Order: sequence, then C-alpha cells, then structure tokens
Amino acid sequence: MTKNIWAPWRMQYINGLAKPEECFFCQYVKRPAEDADNLVLWRSELVLTCLNRYPYTNGHLLIAPCAHKSELTKLSEPEMLELMKMLCKAQQILSKTMSPQGFNVGINLGRCAGAGLPGHLHFHIVPRWEGDTNFMAITGQVRVIPQELPETYRLLSDTARNR
Repeated sequence: MTKNIWAPWRMQYINGLAKPEECFFCQYVKRPAEDADNLVLWRSELVLTCLNRYPYTNGHLLIAPCAHKSELTKLSEPEMLELMKMLCKAQQILSKTMSPQGFNVGINLGRCAGAGLPGHLHFHIVPRWEGDTNFMAITGQVRVIPQELPETYRLLSDTARNR
C-alpha cells in the first residue's frame, strides 16, 4: 500500500520557478521594514542573511550580496569581505542557538550547478547533526524539518541581538 506524505508548502516554490519575477533577494534589499516577514535575520550595507524558505535542515541560511550579481568575479573586494564576515557571524549564531555538530557551506553558480536563483549568487550555510538525514529523503524524497520557520527566525534573531 502506498502512503502519501503531503508537503503543500512546496507548491509555492514549484509555481514560482516559471515566473520571471524580480529575484527575492532584490525584493528583500528594497524592503527592510519587511525583514521579519521575509525572514531576513540581519543585514549590512552590502550583504543580507535570511532563512531559506525551503530548507534542507532546520536553520538553513542564505547569505547574499545586496547587489544583484551572478558571478564571484563581479563582486567588489568589500562585498567579498562582508560575505565572509556574515558567513562567520551566521556560523557563530547557529552554533550558539542550535548546537549543530557540523556545517555544510556552499554556493551554486549557474542553473546546471543547482542554483535555484542563478542571477543572484548566494552562500548556503546548513547546520548538521549526526543522523539528521534518514530514509525519508532517499525513499520518499521528503525532508523532515523539526521546527517552523517563524520559531527558528525568533530564536536566531534573539541570539543575534544578545550577542
């Protein structure tokens, strides 16, 4: 007997793939008053950090330059430095808040490399725990995320403020 696992939140992502809208990072840059709704945790003049709405694991963050750039070679030195500083800050806050046992850090350049938003480069930082992957992702192509995004946002925001 086949059992269904429903993930209706995925339809928003799937439907959005075909729409040639402005990239969501550029929308976030223009609307700092909406940071909480957009799950933007912190920002500087050059870089912003937000929760991934379609995470691999709990606490999966995206770190992007504010400028819409698709290639590392197009970044200025100040943007490169600020991206690395934000990545370090993200790791520190994730470590303090969630106590992961490790991290995956990556960047996908180009659609064939897995970039869901190839026009605006961004880093992923994914906290990892021993045993956080299981048969669900392999057999059911489903990820189990144990905490809702607003709660993760609140915890990480609180930690960043009290840092």
